Amino acid sequence: MRIAAHKFLPQLAVLALAIPLHGQQTKASALDDILQRLETNLDQYDSRVPSLFCDEHVVSQVTPGMRDQNVVTDSVFRLKRVIGPDHAPVLDESREVKSVNGQPAKSQDIAGPSILSGIFEGGLAVVSLNQRACMNYTLERPSHKDPAAPYVIRFASVITPQNSANCLLQEDGKGRVLVDPASMQITRMELTTPHHTIIPGSTWASPVKGEWVLAVDYAPVTLGGETFWMPTAITSRETSGGGTFHQIVWSFRATYRNFHKLEVTSHIVPADEASGK
Repeated sequence: MRIAAHKFLPQLAVLALAIPLHGQQTKASALDDILQRLETNLDQYDSRVPSLFCDEHVVSQVTPGMRDQNVVTDSVFRLKRVIGPDHAPVLDESREVKSVNGQPAKSQDIAGPSILSGIFEGGLAVVSLNQRACMNYTLERPSHKDPAAPYVIRFASVITPQNSANCLLQEDGKGRVLVDPASMQITRMELTTPHHTIIPGSTWASPVKGEWVLAVDYAPVTLGGETFWMPTAITSRETSGGGTFHQIVWSFRATYRNFHKLEVTSHIVPADEASGK
């Protein structure tokens, strides 16, 4: 699973009871307990979330840039449970583009200037037991004045030659997640990577690097009688490092609504009805 942001240039994670964080429980054990609950949630999501579809509205922009480089896309977003090359089930993201800038889509190719993929598949796993070898996790002191305040877990990547193959985040980065104390579900994930490769290099140009800031909001969605916490808003902003060139900002904001389970229904038609008699 990989979270990836892509650029286009013109010509050039089970509902659970709240964890008590006060009293004699140490901060380290509280963090361990929360990570275990988040791992349970992630296992449920990975094993039970059904194939689904929903409405996706995306605003993609580049600044400075020409007006026709900014694109508003409305699509049917799909998350399908498929069998991967190793015969294990994986979640595959796709979309059917319906309109671009208010006009019927002439192509299913996403023209950018910026798109993002992998959040539905791997976003919840950024803070999980599976990624503990790749991350440093710290739990902020909870608020005593507001028992309903979210738990805050900060993370920072620790990438080494020994662990990089298993790391979801393949670069230096840091951020935080907000965890709802009532459901123990992640409600928001924030990530910043300071030296992100915005545009890969080529034989005639060096790679463009800069800061990448990502935020994902999650909300409960009922599918097939079960509740899953799904991304409902994704914001991505990438800023080139400047230097001898003017600073360029690529932004991407997507919202998701009207979630439905992707399923096929059928019924048997009597022979005389099928023949029109």
